[in-house]
Amino acid sequence: MGYDKWNNKTYNEKNNNYQNKNRFKCKVENVNIDNYVDMAEKVINNLIKDGNQRIKLTTSQIRNILGMTSDIYNDARFSSEELDDKIRERVQYLKLHVVYAAGRDNIVKDFVDCASIVEFINSIGRSKEKLILFCHYMEALVAYRKYSGNDK
Repeated sequence: MGYDKWNNKTYNEKNNNYQNKNRFKCKVENVNIDNYVDMAEKVINNLIKDGNQRIKLTTSQIRNILGMTSDIYNDARFSSEELDDKIRERVQYLKLHVVYAAGRDNIVKDFVDCASIVEFINSIGRSKEKLILFCHYMEALVAYRKYSGNDK
């Protein structure tokens, strides 16, 4: 009987409608060395809800992603211009971690989608330059989230 409750079409439709109404619609594109700070600010500003209420995304939720990013950055900055397989594997693991965190929490998913984090990670490939830009972009996102206030 309890199983039928969760498969009830009405329950699922209500749950999906609730989630869809509360989704943020934004996406950044063409992040580069000249605009990554401005783009990070745009992401955080776009995530501010109607009125003056701030997003429920805490700095600590995105600092976990930044922590992994920083570890990769520290190793990559001393590497050659092309990333070796070990660093590329860590970038893919970071992507896995980001997707998992986004899947666990819709607030994190809104942030990841709006900031185009998965797309950015996909674009890194073997490029040390793109990886370093991504790391700086993540730092800017955390900084603007902290600056926006209302953090617990």
